[in-house]
Amino acid sequence: METPTLRRYTLLITTLSSFLTPFMSSAVNLALKDIGRDLAADAVALAWVQSAHLLASAAFLPPLGRAADLYGRRRVFLAGLLVYGISSILCTLAGSISFLIAARVLQGIGGSMVFGTAVAILTSVFPPAERGRVLGINIAAVYTGLTLGPSLGGFLTQHLGWRTIFALAAALALALLPLTLLRLRGEWADAAGQHFEWAGALLFCTSLLGFLGGLASLRESALSPYLATAGLVGLATFTLWELRRREPPFPYLLRRLWPTEPLLDLRRFRGNLTFIFSNLAALIHYSATHSISFLLSLYLQKVLDLPPQQAGLVLLAQPAVMALLSPPAGRLSDRTQPRLLASLGMAVMAGGLFSLSTLGSDSPIALVVAFLTLIGLGYALFSAPNTNAVMGAVGRRDYGVASSTLATMRLTGQAVSMALVTLLVSAYIGRVEWENLLPEQILSVMGLAFRIFTGLCLLGMLASLARGKMERETS
Repeated sequence: METPTLRRYTLLITTLSSFLTPFMSSAVNLALKDIGRDLAADAVALAWVQSAHLLASAAFLPPLGRAADLYGRRRVFLAGLLVYGISSILCTLAGSISFLIAARVLQGIGGSMVFGTAVAILTSVFPPAERGRVLGINIAAVYTGLTLGPSLGGFLTQHLGWRTIFALAAALALALLPLTLLRLRGEWADAAGQHFEWAGALLFCTSLLGFLGGLASLRESALSPYLATAGLVGLATFTLWELRRREPPFPYLLRRLWPTEPLLDLRRFRGNLTFIFSNLAALIHYSATHSISFLLSLYLQKVLDLPPQQAGLVLLAQPAVMALLSPPAGRLSDRTQPRLLASLGMAVMAGGLFSLSTLGSDSPIALVVAFLTLIGLGYALFSAPNTNAVMGAVGRRDYGVASSTLATMRLTGQAVSMALVTLLVSAYIGRVEWENLLPEQILSVMGLAFRIFTGLCLLGMLASLARGKMERETS
């Protein structure tokens, strides 16, 4: 029985950890200009600073989420904080763009261990009747990180240098370690005693990395189309592998190499339309929205010629609205059907994304803020209700798998978003260093990207509506 004290500390720790990674992601966007100058990086390499982090996070999240179910969510959460802290320190020491990208890969792995377990721990400790409320608070922490990222990241970059952003992230991650050790009591290893499926984990990681890495570098290498195709085939093979008959041909010899428990037990969710379409909606949503800050940071600093701190203040309009409205949206999803709120949110975001595609070199800053506010409203209406729908569509024993699956959809969507933008940057800008970038090039990439993302949002709205009515737990 979880005590009120445990619940309070669980909410505090998961809230702070959920703040960490979005803060870093949004803050780094404001530092790209200075990173490019300091490390002599071109536009494509700067895009890879973000893409590499997301690719690693998305690829390693399901295996690490499964490991948390087997060996303890608290244990994996603690390891993630340590890896994230060390990798952030390495980022501060980067002397080349290649070293920075490599450190960001390690940071992505650590981040996947943290946020892949945070929601599962939260939903394990709190009863179903309070789930929407605490998920709303948790998501508000994510948006608070997104809110402070541009403003604080812009301030640190402009006055203290871009390396201080990574130093601050390292300090927060390492400070959470003793708090978690002392106050977060329990392991929540609901699948303890089962075996880890190494073959499925290897197949998933290599396939997703191949597909998204190949997609992002289509213009950079002749081998990239084959890599992306092989990755896509690998993902299809992984799906069939997870649906296969579980018993090995020689049970006593192959039990550990061929465990009966899959990495992601997709069979549990067969016919669960709420779970399937909620995750599909999340995948599409993040594919359509994650690159907003990256594109607008280029636009504000290169096209409108704003310094990092002022650009950050403009960008905080969207996450500020998201942080403000996510808790009431989460509470509302406890009393009404989440699909209605989430679908409305997707429609609002589609309008905001299309509006961003119309920005030009003489657009007033107030117009940018208005469009970001509209997107923030749509984001808040979608995210907390959709998360509530995913977690409410499964039983308690599946919280870890459900949380990991949703986080995988989120990170895969974010990685797809950045892969598409990296591809567009490569096609329309190429290996051009920051000082030689033309405003017209950025406007071309931004306009096309936001129109593509508008179409994705409309597709996501259909997926959200298709999920059907959610049956709620009563205890």
